[in-house]
Amino acid sequence: MSHPHPELGLPAPLPAGGLRVTPLGGLGEIGRNMTVFEYGGRLLIVDCGVLFPEEEQPGIDLILPDFSSVRDRLDDIEGIVLTHGHEDHIGGVPYLLREKPDIPLIGSKLTLALIEAKLQEHRIRPYTLEVVEGDRERLGPFDCEFVAVNHSIPDALAVAIRTPAGMVVHTGDFKMDQLPLDNRLTDLHAFARLSEEGIDLLLSDSTNAEVPGFVPPERDISNVLRQVFASARKRIIVASFASHVHRIQQILDAAHEYGRRVAFVGRSMVRNMGIARDLGYLKVPPGLVVDVKTLDDLPDDEVVLVCTGSQGEPMAALSRMANRDHQIRIVSGDTVILASSLIPGNENAVYRVINGLTRWGANVVHKGNAKVHVSGHASAGELLYFYNICRPKNLMPVHGEWRHLRANAELGALTGVPHDRIVIAEDGVVVDLVEGKAKISGKVQAGYVYVDGLSVGDVGEPALKDRKILGDEGIISVFVVMDSSTGKITGGPHVQARGSGIEDSAFTDVLPRITEVLERSARDGVVEPHQLQQLIRRTLGKWVSDTYRRRPMILPVVVEV
Repeated sequence: MSHPHPELGLPAPLPAGGLRVTPLGGLGEIGRNMTVFEYGGRLLIVDCGVLFPEEEQPGIDLILPDFSSVRDRLDDIEGIVLTHGHEDHIGGVPYLLREKPDIPLIGSKLTLALIEAKLQEHRIRPYTLEVVEGDRERLGPFDCEFVAVNHSIPDALAVAIRTPAGMVVHTGDFKMDQLPLDNRLTDLHAFARLSEEGIDLLLSDSTNAEVPGFVPPERDISNVLRQVFASARKRIIVASFASHVHRIQQILDAAHEYGRRVAFVGRSMVRNMGIARDLGYLKVPPGLVVDVKTLDDLPDDEVVLVCTGSQGEPMAALSRMANRDHQIRIVSGDTVILASSLIPGNENAVYRVINGLTRWGANVVHKGNAKVHVSGHASAGELLYFYNICRPKNLMPVHGEWRHLRANAELGALTGVPHDRIVIAEDGVVVDLVEGKAKISGKVQAGYVYVDGLSVGDVGEPALKDRKILGDEGIISVFVVMDSSTGKITGGPHVQARGSGIEDSAFTDVLPRITEVLERSARDGVVEPHQLQQLIRRTLGKWVSDTYRRRPMILPVVVEV
């Protein structure tokens, strides 16, 4: 197997007749999926998603792919193919279209409807091309054929990209549910046909590669939901992804069966379910869905609330309910259903929400204690089956953390893909398909780009480090007034601490030490404010560390008069 190395430099120019594949997100992480294909000086992008922040990224709203490697080549982009409508595949599109709004978007009806609604908020009117499974569209040198795949959202597509360098198949996210709710199967016949033609490089979803066997059918959840609805005494509150149309359909069906009304809570949930209903992907019996404001007039045992927050996101509706910071107040006897799996890295946040809900008396039903979720990603058994159908000449696992990528690579090897034709890459690692063989040729910049409010890319790792220090250790500010001509201290030092756990009165012991250091510095002719600030920072920092074993942020201010 081919492995990336941290010492990789920039790739050499792409050989004539070669195809270049550059993942800018989604490899080594769950989310931020984006892959750039290059042939003959033209580019095709598949997906452009976001990654949601973790606890060590305080204040961050979203994490984008790094567009720097394509920023100077926006005019070379033929289009952005969107495999499906989940945020980790479409959430970054508005930020890329900010830089060039007329890049065409290619996708299925539901996928384009979801991204168009999102782009309205950014005041961007996109150029779109709607496709369905079986369609073939030529985008510059890229001949794209779209294949139906089953996932946890309707209208998901894989894409086969034909170029003179060979055919590449990108699965997007997929599984092989044989009894899907919408009767739309992963088109194994189409993949077999592509296999007969010859798949030179397969980029395959790795998310569940460690999980043995096959993913259970989505409809298995229905009976469990009915049992929960039958036993619930008061309100039922369901937390799900705002784009999980199949799961919401099952909730609506159960609510209708048990005589409950449903209200959607949260802007994204209301928007997406409205789109799905209008396009016919969500079947809603008349009178079933009501405005959340009307629920106060209904008995608790006739109410179902559907909201976001299944991953413990701090600002999502469910987290705010758990923290008593939402208009909907959890009371004893309410039933809360977390109808999703845990995205790796979110475990602590999710269990914090579960504990908060339980504290207020809710009965919390989640994947750990009931079968209320099945994955949207193919497990190991399905992947083996899939590889035996596709018989790729080269394999590149995508969509997953390192452990998922490696597990997927091993599955490919078991089905006969030669080890030297399995490429395990990571974000930014460039893979070239030349003369039928895929190999790593270099690396481009592919770091995190943070969205913080209206700021995009302005917050970097140093700022996050400062935020963590402030959050963990607090801040101590020191104020000193100095005579600019003599270097003598005419005011201070005054010390204030916030969040450090140290009382201001405790600094009486260190103030003489700071004064002594500054006076000695003045005698030595060192009166430049920046140098004096560094002296204060070192002196106070050492005292705090020795006395309290803490490392707060120290902010010295020296004012010259």
